[in-house]
Amino acid sequence: MARTKLVAGNWKMHGDTAANQTLLNALKSGAAAAKAAMAVCVPAPYLAQARSALAGTPISWGSQDVSAHASGAYTGEVSATMLKDFDCTYAIVGHSERRSYHGETDAVVAAKADAAIKAGLVPIICVGETLAEREGNITAEVVTRQLDAVIAVIGAAGLAKSVIAYEPVWAIGTGKTASPAQAQEVHALIRARVAIADAAVAAGVQILYGGSMKPGNAKELMAQPDIDGGLIGGAALVAADFLAIGAAA
Repeated sequence: MARTKLVAGNWKMHGDTAANQTLLNALKSGAAAAKAAMAVCVPAPYLAQARSALAGTPISWGSQDVSAHASGAYTGEVSATMLKDFDCTYAIVGHSERRSYHGETDAVVAAKADAAIKAGLVPIICVGETLAEREGNITAEVVTRQLDAVIAVIGAAGLAKSVIAYEPVWAIGTGKTASPAQAQEVHALIRARVAIADAAVAAGVQILYGGSMKPGNAKELMAQPDIDGGLIGGAALVAADFLAIGAAA
């Protein structure tokens, strides 16, 4: 099955109104050359700005997190229906920084993915291993555990409405990158695990690579049979780099 490539930018906690507008304007100007579907996941205070700038363009927008709760006394949380109010397409769930800095468990990540799907958002479900886990040769065990927790809650039907992102934690913001062969190995493992739940869903689900993809390595990474695009961090803040990754698909 031919899968559309997706290049999604994760701005993390960067930006201000003026800098964002400059970046969004540049992305709009260059989006036509992209061979992949393009999206930006921006800090929550700037969702309205992203919607205003990108409405009617080929570029989608989304959030970097979503609450597992529909509503209630959850100070500081942002619900999936609130994100839908801003016409978000995507919500990142289970990013390694959320798992590490905010103690998000596999169960929490699964609940967030479920909440996103129920509200009509597409969760970008992140899985990946730390350097210690890779050096301990338990990458497959860790990634399988993280993925299985989500599958147990949303099932194959939920996976069909989701995107998966493999992010080797040791390659995020470090300048290190998994080789195309290393990345492909884990992407193939992920697809095979999804196939246990549903072979048709496995054939169609997009699996993004999220470990320091840059213009210089994007083409080779995305040429791998199970790498369907990228979840881009630092390079998403530089319009020329982000657009070049989109054009490399």
